[in-house]
Amino acid sequence: MSSVAVIGAGAWGTALAIQAARAGNDVTLWARDPERAGLVMASRENPRLPGVRLPEPIVVTATLPEIVDVALLAVPMQRLRDVSRRLPLGSIPLVVCAKGVETETLRLPLEVVDEVRPGAPAVVLTGPNFAHEIAAGLPAASVVAASNATLRQQVATMLSTTSFRLYGNDDPIGAQVGGAAKNVIAIAAGAVMGAGLGENARAALITRGLAELGRLAVALGGRRETVMGLSGLGDLLLTCTGPASRNYSLGFALGRGEKLSDVLAARSAVTEGVATAPALVARAAGVDMPICTAVASLLGGTTTLTEAMAALLSRPRRDE
Repeated sequence: MSSVAVIGAGAWGTALAIQAARAGNDVTLWARDPERAGLVMASRENPRLPGVRLPEPIVVTATLPEIVDVALLAVPMQRLRDVSRRLPLGSIPLVVCAKGVETETLRLPLEVVDEVRPGAPAVVLTGPNFAHEIAAGLPAASVVAASNATLRQQVATMLSTTSFRLYGNDDPIGAQVGGAAKNVIAIAAGAVMGAGLGENARAALITRGLAELGRLAVALGGRRETVMGLSGLGDLLLTCTGPASRNYSLGFALGRGEKLSDVLAARSAVTEGVATAPALVARAAGVDMPICTAVASLLGGTTTLTEAMAALLSRPRRDE
């Protein structure tokens, strides 16, 4: 039996803790707030994932664990650097479960971890996974991406069950690009539906968004075929069509005419695409990313949805 620490007690971290326990591991779930950690431990339920009871092997604590076999970093992208720096762990494998681009440095998740903890073995876990479905044990698949095949296999073996299938991938750049960009494109997909522009428009946007993912992955040193897998197409489809997606629902609200500040003020959970959009566009300098650029402009208040759609539809015609 292995020991697993899940750093971050949001909905995703809690779901991963449940999955790790389901796979037969001893699990520690870390919450930043001691009071919240105590309440979750006592009630065996996290308000961020209502109606789901934590299995008994899970210990909830506000003290960062010091000795475990593997640590899953399930914190928002913009907090990944700080949490990685504070970890007292040695050279154990780190499984980065954050998706996005760091706003200040424009780095991808594994790049942030490598800078803070150079030489630490690290993989990225990414794919089309809603937290509440993983917690419930519904069938799902995901990707463990790293250049080290032994490390990929170790993590996949530790976390896999019959209901949670993990595939290895040796293109961590492509996998991370998919995880970051899909949140931005999901905002656009939600805005299209919220504005009543129809399913045809959403399908076209998702397809062209996939092309943007492929161009960016290749430009950053990844492979286009990675974008066609679970970490790209799979995650994109789920996030652009599932009503439980925070990024899609935020875009939907914007499409209906709600203000970004009002939508965010009503939320307790992070909507990663909001911070990622401008950072992704900046990182993609020189790469043709019209949809992501439009979303960044919409969120930044420099364009309206009507203007953004008009700009996209008036682009020069060319072969696909």
